[in-house]
Amino acid sequence: MRNMVVLGWLATSAAVFGQSPEIDKPLLAAPAQLKDAATVIKWHADGTYDTLKKGTNKLVCFDKSGMPTMPAFMVECTNLTNLDREAQNIKIEALGDKAKVQAAFDAAEKDGTRLKPEFGSMWIHFMGPDQEHARRHLTIAVPGATGKSLGLPEAGAAGDVWVMNGGTSTAHLMIPGN
Repeated sequence: MRNMVVLGWLATSAAVFGQSPEIDKPLLAAPAQLKDAATVIKWHADGTYDTLKKGTNKLVCFDKSGMPTMPAFMVECTNLTNLDREAQNIKIEALGDKAKVQAAFDAAEKDGTRLKPEFGSMWIHFMGPDQEHARRHLTIAVPGATGKSLGLPEAGAAGDVWVMNGGTSTAHLMIPGN
């Protein structure tokens, strides 16, 4: 009986002292095996951020729900080494107008100021009109790579991994079915 009381107290304590929704929501994008050790940050419109939870692995997760050009529900995880690129993304996306945003990204790519993500790093998105209707989308950053350099197609075919935006800092592997 005493063990049951202790277990009940521990379960209640975990619920009472659990993480906040501000931490739990971004972690919805994290793979289960990386979630507990992930860092969680909160972005500001100027591309700066606050660390809400310091992790012990390379994964960082954040909430972009409702930010300019983003869906109503959008949480994302990537490698900590990609935070400077993500800060650049947030600053450019703050322009709001999709045509202006794309023009700014194109200009940064052309003049060489577009920051590169870490080659081989993941970008995991969980996004949609709301959490209930959200979908996962996983890409692997391969900046500068082309379909030819990787031996992969540069157009999607049912079930094949392919290179999108080949030859740019935004080049990434599209992973079907996620």
